Formats: sequence, C-alpha cells, structure tokens
Amino acid sequence: MALVKLNNNGVKNATAFGSITGLGDLTLIKKITASSSASISFVDGASSVVLDNTYKEYIFTFNNIHPATDNTTFTFNLSVDTGSNYNVAKTTTVFRAFHDEGDSSTELDYLDGLDLANGTGVQALVENIGNGNDESVSGFLRLFEPSSTTFVKHLIWEVPSYGSSNAVNIQYGAGYGNTTSAVDAIQFTMGSGNIDAGSISLYGVN
Repeated sequence: MALVKLNNNGVKNATAFGSITGLGDLTLIKKITASSSASISFVDGASSVVLDNTYKEYIFTFNNIHPATDNTTFTFNLSVDTGSNYNVAKTTTVFRAFHDEGDSSTELDYLDGLDLANGTGVQALVENIGNGNDESVSGFLRLFEPSSTTFVKHLIWEVPSYGSSNAVNIQYGAGYGNTTSAVDAIQFTMGSGNIDAGSISLYGVN
C-alpha cells in the first residue's frame, strides 16, 4: 500500500510521496517561490536542478500562482541550450471545462486559439487569470523523457483556476516538443506582468 509522508499535516509540505495514481515514487528536486518574478525557470545543472536522464518523467506542480496583472495567461516554453533560448517547436491540443457557483453557466470547449501547430512561441497552460486577492492557479505539468535524443518530448497538463466570475475554469492540454535534442530547461511566465506569488515545485518520477 502506498504511503504519503507529510510534514505539519499538509500535503503542500510533503517531502516524499508513495505510488500515487500510478505515478510511481516522486522525489522533490527543487521548489521555487515567486516574488514579483518576471519568470520562473528550471535549468538542468543550475541551482540544484536536475532535468536529465536521472528520471524518465518530471512533474512540475503549481501552488496558488498569482499574477500581478488582471486577466492574463500562465504559459511555459522549453529550451535545448540551457535556457539561452526558449523556443522549442511544439504541437499541442487544449480544451477546458467551466462551471460557476450559481450553477447558471457551464462550458466544455476545444480551445483552438490556444493550441500550437509546430509553433515556437509560449504555450498557454490556463487563460483569463484574475489578480484579485483570492484568485490563483494551481495544477501540474508532466514532461516525459526530456533528455532523449531519439524521441520528441511528450507533455500533459491540467491546470484549474479561480477567477472573479466565481467559477472554476480548468484547462487540459497535451502535446509534444518537436525536437530530438535533449530538453534541459523550462520557463514559466505570465502573458503580461509578473508572477506575483505562489510556488512551482519540480519532482522526478522514479
């Protein structure tokens, strides 16, 4: 039976996870806390970050990411040159589900405006994020075998947000980085403004 080791009785303070929903054992590699940050980057070999063939899969978890600018988009991009350039071509598919507290509006949409077709620009994880005091984004991104020099780099993400419309908006996406070079860095940004608060943690999947 899988066990979860918790500190201070909180999942966010967990130092080790057992086999959760088939993911395997997770090892915390690095946690970065935002403070009016223009971007948050994880670069292999820098600041104790590991993003190589040590693990077959990496998971980035987002905890209450809060933007400085209202109505913006949380994005990412990949690098194959240790962060000198974040411009890996990506092909993706994105859809979302929406439901408000008043039970008056529900949606399930394919977001063709957020998908990429071999595009080198940033990929949106979730859009329309508000900057109210109680508005934020959480969720995760999974990156498979980034160090492979044989295969493209598969990605899956699931990112819910809460906004001023008093509703849950969750976006799901999948795709691949169209490169057989090793991906050795990833950068998270807002479409406009800084990442005001929140944290991103990087885990390796054993």
